[in-house]
Amino acid sequence: MRQRRLKNEINVVPYIDVMLVLLVIFMVATPMMTTGSVELPSTGTAPQKPPKYIKVEVGSDGALAVFDTNGKSKKIRDIKELKGELTSLKAGDEKIAVLIAGDKETRYKNVIEVLDEVKRMGFDKVGLETASK
Repeated sequence: MRQRRLKNEINVVPYIDVMLVLLVIFMVATPMMTTGSVELPSTGTAPQKPPKYIKVEVGSDGALAVFDTNGKSKKIRDIKELKGELTSLKAGDEKIAVLIAGDKETRYKNVIEVLDEVKRMGFDKVGLETASK
């Protein structure tokens, strides 16, 4: 009588097939899950703007512009220049509010960098400007 010998190998071919199918599914599905830009929210009940405020606009390409309390605009090249401009505008009124407005196509990172810099400079009243519905 011949004894049967046990086979101690695992057949991995079905596992490889499953992994390849999953890989293809993830490769096809991943580009559909990412979006190019963030839609900034609009509000129906936005609070009233303060009577005097400084407005900082962040364009879709990251360009900055500062509007003083009279509405006069000035183009800004970078965050350092923004800091200097806000310091000179703050000298007139210590408790002035700052509104930050971003274009719909603006990268969220650019708006947050400006928001961080304004907060670091010691402005107490800082807000994000939104469009009304």
